[in-house]
Amino acid sequence: MICHQPYNIVLVEPEIPPNTGSIARLCGATDSVLHLVHPLGFSLDDKHLKRAGLDYWQHVTIRHWPDLDTFLAAQRELQLFFFTTKVARSYVEAPFEPGSFLVFGKETKGLPDDILQLYRDRCYTIPMQNPHIRSLNLAMCAGIVLYDALRRSPPKEFSTHLLTE
Repeated sequence: MICHQPYNIVLVEPEIPPNTGSIARLCGATDSVLHLVHPLGFSLDDKHLKRAGLDYWQHVTIRHWPDLDTFLAAQRELQLFFFTTKVARSYVEAPFEPGSFLVFGKETKGLPDDILQLYRDRCYTIPMQNPHIRSLNLAMCAGIVLYDALRRSPPKEFSTHLLTE
């Protein structure tokens, strides 16, 4: 069986253009949908945003949401997975399926505490060995979680091109 339903990466109020650009490129490479929850901490015309996505922007499906409440109201709760450093449950325990929404908070503050509380049974973290490191880069987190979700999904044909850029 081939997976035709895309995964969804959700960035809630992202602040750093290169992270969003790198995640957009990741979404393009995996046929995932990028959801941007406003307000954004930068202009979509930002040169760093465009540079990080290079010339792949036309291959990325992007959906914009005016705010987090509007986004959440439009989704089925069982498809939502939230990522934070404030829980102990590892992302490897998350029951991802094609169509899941992988939700990441802003770089400086993460997801709002009220959202983490409301969806506490749907929150996961990426474990780290060194307690002195506060968190991983947002784009790296999105890549780790998305590729693990894809690994667990029914097979899909992927290009074997190596990215060397």
